[in-house]
Amino acid sequence: MHSTLSDLLTTKAVLLADGATGTNFFAMGLMAGEPPEFWNTDSPQKVVSLHQQFVDAGADIILTNTFGCNRHRLKLHGAQSRTFDLAKQAAVLARSVADAAERPVVVAGSVGPTGELFEPLGALTEAEAIDTFAEQIGGLKAGGADVAWIETMSSVEEVRAAAFGAIKAGLPYTATCSFDTAGRTMMGILPADMVRMFEGLPEAPVAFGANCGVGAADIVVTLQSMRATAGDHPLISKGNCGIPHFVGAECVYSGTPELMGRYADLARRSGARIIGGCCGTSPEHLAAMRRTLDQPVADGSVPDMEKIVAELGALTNSAPTVMSSEDASARRSRRAR
Repeated sequence: MHSTLSDLLTTKAVLLADGATGTNFFAMGLMAGEPPEFWNTDSPQKVVSLHQQFVDAGADIILTNTFGCNRHRLKLHGAQSRTFDLAKQAAVLARSVADAAERPVVVAGSVGPTGELFEPLGALTEAEAIDTFAEQIGGLKAGGADVAWIETMSSVEEVRAAAFGAIKAGLPYTATCSFDTAGRTMMGILPADMVRMFEGLPEAPVAFGANCGVGAADIVVTLQSMRATAGDHPLISKGNCGIPHFVGAECVYSGTPELMGRYADLARRSGARIIGGCCGTSPEHLAAMRRTLDQPVADGSVPDMEKIVAELGALTNSAPTVMSSEDASARRSRRAR
């Protein structure tokens, strides 16, 4: 059953996005250093299986297996010429699962960072970045993706280049950043500043927000900070499944299905219209989130810090300020008087 993301947002109060791709693929046999995107052609049944498990768990949105499917990342494996075809095949696989569902399921084309630095810190130009993203998103569109899902970004330049790439390819888009460095992205963006990234673009995002980062508690605080400046824009929260830690050589996540259910409730109460799980989130975790979101909101108040920590555990990062950088500058100016 086919539907656009915009249509679903008008018919449902909160949408459930899927969980992790990479960590679930590792559990299914993906080897360290092996590009997950190669499974789109080499092990398509495993890719389809994970999509199906997430749909069965209640996902309204499934992300294609294309996080690193751009020419710069694929070049590391001598596969840069396969960008379009791998992206298209990933969308075809996700589309087959979505079309067979008995309810509307949106296919979101996952678009991760290039892994390159922009000028003047690196060699990547804006024109090259836009062309890189347009190539990947063009493949996703050809395979049947409904929307470009730009994710785990850290710089204004890369978000805008990916947005321009989506516009060039003719797909609507969403965008999320990873606020994993003392409440900011790696390149210093504050959650409250994210809304300004899209100023002057010929098309606005369908939704924007945060993904990955560190723990579930942190992303709820990030969401609240973003909500302070987002206006009526639909917000996305796709948080990690608890806190990552190593058991021997294996990275595991501390979140239980019960914790992720509580996270879904707190994210909903904090203003998220699209809620999902990132690293470590299994279909079992997602099913718990679905059960929570299917229940009426028992307490509609915005959770305070005490509530967030009590339900999800202590913050891993310093709490991000709800001030934008502009507000912070104004405060520093007042203090200097």
